[in-house]
Amino acid sequence: MTKDAFIACRVTPETKARMRALAQREGIAESALIKQLLDVVLRASAHGTLPAPEAPQSVSGDARFNVRLGPEISRLLRERAKGRGTPSATYIASLVRAHFLDAAPLPKAEYVAIKQAVGELSAIGRNLNQIARAINQGGRPAPPGGEDVMAMLKVAEALRDHIKALVSANTRAWGTGHAQKPH
Repeated sequence: MTKDAFIACRVTPETKARMRALAQREGIAESALIKQLLDVVLRASAHGTLPAPEAPQSVSGDARFNVRLGPEISRLLRERAKGRGTPSATYIASLVRAHFLDAAPLPKAEYVAIKQAVGELSAIGRNLNQIARAINQGGRPAPPGGEDVMAMLKVAEALRDHIKALVSANTRAWGTGHAQKPH
Protein backbone atom coordinates (compact mmCIF):
# COMPACT_ATOMS: atom_id res chain seq x y z
CA MET A 1 0.00 0.00 0.00
CA THR A 2 1.53 3.31 -1.05
CA LYS A 3 1.23 6.24 1.28
CA ASP A 4 1.36 9.17 -1.09
CA ALA A 5 -1.71 11.16 -0.01
CA PHE A 6 -0.87 14.34 1.86
CA ILE A 7 -2.90 16.34 4.41
CA ALA A 8 -1.80 19.83 5.45
CA CYS A 9 -3.24 22.53 7.68
CA ARG A 10 -2.15 25.73 9.35
CA VAL A 11 -2.20 26.05 13.14
CA THR A 12 -1.21 28.68 15.68
CA PRO A 13 2.36 28.72 16.98
CA GLU A 14 0.98 27.62 20.38
CA THR A 15 -0.73 24.54 18.88
CA LYS A 16 2.43 23.71 16.95
CA ALA A 17 4.54 23.97 20.13
CA ARG A 18 2.11 21.74 22.04
CA MET A 19 2.19 19.14 19.24
CA ARG A 20 5.98 19.22 19.19
CA ALA A 21 6.16 18.78 22.98
CA LEU A 22 3.69 15.89 22.92
CA ALA A 23 5.53 14.18 20.06
CA GLN A 24 8.85 14.55 21.87
CA ARG A 25 7.36 13.15 25.05
CA GLU A 26 6.03 10.15 23.08
CA GLY A 27 9.36 9.77 21.27
CA ILE A 28 7.88 10.03 17.80
CA ALA A 29 7.86 12.52 14.95
CA GLU A 30 5.16 15.19 14.85
CA SER A 31 3.80 13.74 11.61
CA ALA A 32 3.51 10.28 13.22
CA LEU A 33 1.59 11.81 16.14
CA ILE A 34 -0.80 13.61 13.81
CA LYS A 35 -1.33 10.39 11.86
CA GLN A 36 -2.18 8.56 15.11
CA LEU A 37 -4.63 11.30 16.07
CA LEU A 38 -6.31 11.09 12.67
CA ASP A 39 -6.61 7.31 12.98
CA VAL A 40 -8.26 7.63 16.40
CA VAL A 41 -10.72 10.27 15.21
CA LEU A 42 -11.61 8.39 12.04
CA ARG A 43 -12.17 5.11 13.89
CA ALA A 44 -14.37 6.86 16.42
CA SER A 45 -16.48 8.53 13.75
CA ALA A 46 -20.12 7.55 13.57
CA HIS A 47 -19.92 6.63 9.89
CA GLY A 48 -18.12 3.36 10.42
CA THR A 49 -17.64 2.97 6.66
CA LEU A 50 -13.90 3.43 6.78
CA PRO A 51 -11.79 0.29 7.02
CA ALA A 52 -9.79 -0.23 10.19
CA PRO A 53 -6.13 0.72 9.82
CA GLU A 54 -3.80 -2.14 9.02
CA ALA A 55 -1.71 -3.55 11.82
CA PRO A 56 1.96 -2.63 11.53
CA GLN A 57 3.92 -5.24 9.64
CA SER A 58 6.63 -7.10 11.47
CA VAL A 59 10.16 -6.00 10.71
CA SER A 60 12.00 -8.47 8.53
CA GLY A 61 15.73 -8.96 8.14
CA ASP A 62 15.75 -6.68 5.12
CA ALA A 63 13.94 -3.76 6.72
CA ARG A 64 14.07 -0.51 4.78
CA PHE A 65 14.16 2.94 6.30
CA ASN A 66 13.64 6.37 4.84
CA VAL A 67 15.96 9.04 6.16
CA ARG A 68 15.87 12.73 5.29
CA LEU A 69 19.24 14.40 4.91
CA GLY A 70 20.06 17.99 4.14
CA PRO A 71 21.68 18.81 0.79
CA GLU A 72 25.19 19.18 2.23
CA ILE A 73 25.04 15.88 4.13
CA SER A 74 23.59 14.17 1.03
CA ARG A 75 26.46 15.49 -1.07
CA LEU A 76 29.04 14.31 1.49
CA LEU A 77 27.34 10.92 1.67
CA ARG A 78 27.45 10.47 -2.10
CA GLU A 79 31.12 11.48 -2.20
CA ARG A 80 32.09 9.18 0.66
CA ALA A 81 30.16 6.22 -0.78
CA LYS A 82 31.64 6.82 -4.23
CA GLY A 83 35.13 6.97 -2.70
CA ARG A 84 34.53 3.57 -1.13
CA GLY A 85 32.98 2.16 -4.30
CA THR A 86 29.62 1.40 -2.70
CA PRO A 87 26.06 2.66 -3.16
CA SER A 88 24.99 5.30 -0.64
CA ALA A 89 22.51 2.95 1.05
CA THR A 90 25.19 0.27 1.49
CA TYR A 91 27.55 2.85 2.97
CA ILE A 92 24.88 4.01 5.44
CA ALA A 93 24.16 0.39 6.38
CA SER A 94 27.86 -0.17 7.08
CA LEU A 95 27.95 2.95 9.26
CA VAL A 96 24.96 1.75 11.26
CA ARG A 97 26.49 -1.74 11.64
CA ALA A 98 29.81 -0.19 12.68
CA HIS A 99 28.05 2.00 15.23
CA PHE A 100 25.98 -0.74 16.85
CA LEU A 101 28.59 -3.50 16.61
CA ASP A 102 31.56 -1.19 17.29
CA ALA A 103 33.37 -2.64 14.29
CA ALA A 104 34.25 -0.61 11.22
CA PRO A 105 34.42 -2.95 8.19
CA LEU A 106 36.87 -2.40 5.37
CA PRO A 107 35.51 -1.97 1.86
CA LYS A 108 36.14 -4.97 -0.40
CA ALA A 109 38.93 -3.28 -2.41
CA GLU A 110 40.83 -2.40 0.77
CA TYR A 111 40.26 -5.89 2.18
CA VAL A 112 41.67 -7.47 -1.00
CA ALA A 113 44.68 -5.11 -0.92
CA ILE A 114 45.45 -6.03 2.68
CA LYS A 115 45.14 -9.76 1.88
CA GLN A 116 47.62 -9.29 -0.98
CA ALA A 117 49.96 -7.40 1.34
CA VAL A 118 49.81 -10.24 3.86
CA GLY A 119 50.67 -12.67 1.05
CA GLU A 120 53.72 -10.60 0.07
CA LEU A 121 54.88 -10.34 3.67
CA SER A 122 54.41 -14.10 4.07
CA ALA A 123 56.65 -14.74 1.05
CA ILE A 124 59.36 -12.49 2.49
CA GLY A 125 58.99 -14.25 5.85
CA ARG A 126 59.40 -17.68 4.21
CA ASN A 127 62.59 -16.54 2.48
CA LEU A 128 64.02 -15.20 5.73
CA ASN A 129 62.95 -18.40 7.50
CA GLN A 130 64.88 -20.54 4.99
CA ILE A 131 67.99 -18.46 5.58
CA ALA A 132 67.61 -18.72 9.38
CA ARG A 133 67.01 -22.52 9.18
CA ALA A 134 70.15 -23.01 7.11
CA ILE A 135 72.18 -20.97 9.62
CA ASN A 136 70.76 -22.96 12.57
CA GLN A 137 71.66 -26.28 10.87
CA GLY A 138 75.27 -25.19 10.73
CA GLY A 139 75.33 -24.68 7.04
CA ARG A 140 76.60 -21.65 5.32
CA PRO A 141 73.74 -20.50 3.20
CA ALA A 142 74.48 -18.21 0.39
CA PRO A 143 73.58 -14.81 1.76
CA PRO A 144 71.01 -12.94 -0.21
CA GLY A 145 72.58 -10.67 -2.73
CA GLY A 146 72.32 -6.93 -2.56
CA GLU A 147 69.63 -6.97 -5.24
CA ASP A 148 67.58 -9.51 -3.25
CA VAL A 149 67.82 -7.46 -0.07
CA MET A 150 66.92 -4.27 -1.92
CA ALA A 151 63.93 -5.99 -3.56
CA MET A 152 62.68 -7.27 -0.17
CA LEU A 153 63.19 -3.82 1.35
CA LYS A 154 61.38 -2.17 -1.55
CA VAL A 155 58.40 -4.56 -1.20
CA ALA A 156 58.29 -4.09 2.58
CA GLU A 157 58.39 -0.28 2.27
CA ALA A 158 55.72 -0.24 -0.44
CA LEU A 159 53.48 -2.49 1.67
CA ARG A 160 54.06 -0.32 4.72
CA ASP A 161 53.18 2.84 2.80
CA HIS A 162 50.10 1.24 1.22
CA ILE A 163 48.77 -0.11 4.52
CA LYS A 164 49.54 3.22 6.22
CA ALA A 165 47.49 5.01 3.53
CA LEU A 166 44.59 2.54 3.99
CA VAL A 167 44.62 3.04 7.75
CA SER A 168 44.78 6.81 7.34
CA ALA A 169 41.91 6.83 4.83
CA ASN A 170 39.78 4.65 7.12
CA THR A 171 40.56 6.82 10.13
CA ARG A 172 39.50 9.93 8.20
CA ALA A 173 36.42 8.21 6.78
CA TRP A 174 35.10 6.96 10.12
CA GLY A 175 36.04 10.13 12.00
CA THR A 176 34.71 12.80 9.64
CA GLY A 177 31.70 14.68 10.95
CA HIS A 178 32.42 14.02 14.60
CA ALA A 179 32.92 16.95 16.93
CA GLN A 180 36.58 17.74 17.43
CA LYS A 181 37.82 17.93 20.99
CA PRO A 182 39.85 21.02 21.87
CA HIS A 183 43.53 20.27 22.42
